[in-house]
Amino acid sequence: MPRRDLSDFSDAELLALRLCDLRLSLRPLRPAITQLYAELRAQGLHFRPHVWLSHGFFADDSLRGFAVPFYLAHPRLAALERRMMLDVEASTHDWCLRILRHEAGHAIDNATRLHRRPGYRMLFGEFSKAYPDTYRPDVGSRNHVLHLDCWYAQSHPAEDFAETFAVWLSPTSDWRRTYDGWPALSKLHWVDAAMHDLSRRPIPTPTPREHKPLHSLTLTLAEHYAQRIATYQNDFPVIPRRDINRLFVSTGRRTLAAPLLARLKPQLRLNVNRWTGLPQLTLEKTLADLMGECRARNLRLSRPPEQTKQDLVALLTAHSQTFLADARHPIPL
Repeated sequence: MPRRDLSDFSDAELLALRLCDLRLSLRPLRPAITQLYAELRAQGLHFRPHVWLSHGFFADDSLRGFAVPFYLAHPRLAALERRMMLDVEASTHDWCLRILRHEAGHAIDNATRLHRRPGYRMLFGEFSKAYPDTYRPDVGSRNHVLHLDCWYAQSHPAEDFAETFAVWLSPTSDWRRTYDGWPALSKLHWVDAAMHDLSRRPIPTPTPREHKPLHSLTLTLAEHYAQRIATYQNDFPVIPRRDINRLFVSTGRRTLAAPLLARLKPQLRLNVNRWTGLPQLTLEKTLADLMGECRARNLRLSRPPEQTKQDLVALLTAHSQTFLADARHPIPL
């Protein structure tokens, strides 16, 4: 009997599968990986980090490559990822490349031990520093580049280097002008000089060793998503009652708020995510709590629906930015 294609599986059937049961290849990711290799080559770096499939994006200090998430290897799994997480990280070519450049920074750091150089330690910090479970960024800092969301360069010295490398590698970053006047510019100049130095000598060829490859992971997809959802919904922006009372009223015969929120929820999540980078799953929890209060108090609109929609985007964006600045962000390991 021929093996069923994943496209024919229902969501329930997919969630019952173990990660190691997914027979996938990197073929759908080859265009992005090939472009990454071309960008490295264009900078004189003859280095091709090894790439493998796993549960997510990550690099291991002992290896000269990095992992990419399984859901990018099949459109049916990407659809399940969207249903479970409300978004698909790296779902576009450009978005995927942004993350690949970051992971390539880790890989080249591991391959060449750049973190042992005095300049690295002086500018980025100690590579051997223990990773915290969470970090709280200084959103106004100009000591770090801005590449991935949540000021990720501030989470650890190794991430600071990888983010700086990604900005340096991007063909469209124009980093000299973008970061002119920022203390972070000295890090970019150091990376530029270090990469020029590496371009004049051979870089060790990555060996095809892998950490947590997909075929070794015995969690079911249901268990995998339960863990991820718990992480993203563990903490979320809370809309204060005073602001809810400015948007909605409990008297009169105007439009009920909860049904309108239910209709607008996908668009609100998308718009606020676009402006803040806050995961849509986190915003879903905020909106669910807001809808619950509107139902419990039988709240109604105080303004026309279109004006209410604009006010909601502004309100959610403001509180999301405050949350991002004040919250301690988990570090994916």
